[in-house]
Amino acid sequence: MTFAVLAAAAAAFSLMQSLVTPVLPTIQQDLHTSTATVTWVLTAWLLAASVATPLMGRIADGIGKDRTLIVALAAIAAGCLVAAVAPSIGVLIGARVLQGLGGAVFPISFGILRDEFPPARLASALGVLSAVIATGSGLGIVLAGPIVGVLDWRWLFWIPMAVVTVVAVVAWRVVPVSPRHGDGRINWLSATLLAGWLVALLLPLSMGRSWGWSSPRTLAIFAVALVLAAAWFVAELRAREPLIDMRMMRLPSVWTTNLVALLFGAAMFGVFAFLPQLLQVPASTGYGFGMSVTGAGLLMLPLMVAMAVFGSLSGPLARWVSNKAQLLWGSAMGTTACLSLALAHSQKWAVAVAAGVFGIGLGLIYSSMINLIVQSVPAHQTGAASGMNTNIRTIGAAVGTAVVSTVVTGHLQPSGLPAESGYTMAFLLLAVASAAAFAVALLVPSGRRAPAPAPVTLPELSPVEV
Repeated sequence: MTFAVLAAAAAAFSLMQSLVTPVLPTIQQDLHTSTATVTWVLTAWLLAASVATPLMGRIADGIGKDRTLIVALAAIAAGCLVAAVAPSIGVLIGARVLQGLGGAVFPISFGILRDEFPPARLASALGVLSAVIATGSGLGIVLAGPIVGVLDWRWLFWIPMAVVTVVAVVAWRVVPVSPRHGDGRINWLSATLLAGWLVALLLPLSMGRSWGWSSPRTLAIFAVALVLAAAWFVAELRAREPLIDMRMMRLPSVWTTNLVALLFGAAMFGVFAFLPQLLQVPASTGYGFGMSVTGAGLLMLPLMVAMAVFGSLSGPLARWVSNKAQLLWGSAMGTTACLSLALAHSQKWAVAVAAGVFGIGLGLIYSSMINLIVQSVPAHQTGAASGMNTNIRTIGAAVGTAVVSTVVTGHLQPSGLPAESGYTMAFLLLAVASAAAFAVALLVPSGRRAPAPAPVTLPELSPVEV
């Protein structure tokens, strides 16, 4: 029952990652905004999740993971309510920030599994939960079309609100009380610096085309981002209770796997956000298919199915194919798929095949990353380490989405619609990110969990000595 509730919570939050991506053009028209601005419906969610995930982790240390899980689910439900009635794009973006506070659902769920499951079953449970998360991320793209077709885009928030509310009530009754590991103090300086440098980085990435890449405003904000990022790094190293434990990054398995998460997070969300938009581009542009939201979602169904299947098989496959090998195969498939989407997207079947290959890579990477992290750190650090991996992947996703948005909106036809060259350049950049992830994955050690301290052995004493 505990696993079922955690899976439902993780699935609900992962659906919110991708449920709105196919309907961004619809939201843009309905709320009368620009392509660059509507992309912040996704970017703001990722930004909030990047900051909230470590914050909620510290809160979980003080009040317990079970209560923090309910708080995170309540934030998602409240954010869905505000989004469903949002009268403007500004309110909708604010609602997405509130939903992003639920980002702690992933690491908290992994931590509860570590507390409740015996070691022999933990790897399989982590693998299945990772597959649920990956499947939910893809399923949102498929479900968005039918919901919008029958109802309205606002029901993309009404329905999850109802589901998440039910899951929160069941979690309150079912999930066991978690042990507390600290006083739950929050390092507000680190949190402020983290939020500051992320906003200062993403804002000019999104607005640089309209401001001018060499304009004083753009360069000044980039400089602020660099200063704040350096200050945040130093603050985390000196903090007694860091939000993201940089000391843990000294482990070769941890920093290499997290760097893969950063790069592949950018590629994953770039595909999730802009492949449906490519499919919906009108045929009058000379390269688009003019598909509906439903049609675009169905064409991406191979991605979702492949993610679910290979994410579930990743754990059992580890008996014969190491997690490092799965990470390499997944990165290679991601690179191949992005190259295909960049250079061969004129036929629907080619797009569907590329999406399926990308889904296989996602399924392998999701599970293998978590298992590599769990094997690399002591048992009492698995929750913090898996949370760090989730957080870094989310940061990568936010940066990747902002960069791809800038590239696509920077190449426009006279009609105002994106030019084909923009999508080609965007998917080539995502292929470069996936190839870089492959290169870093080569550096991942193939070791096991960090050993526990050896027990102290006392010499035998004679009765007189005793």
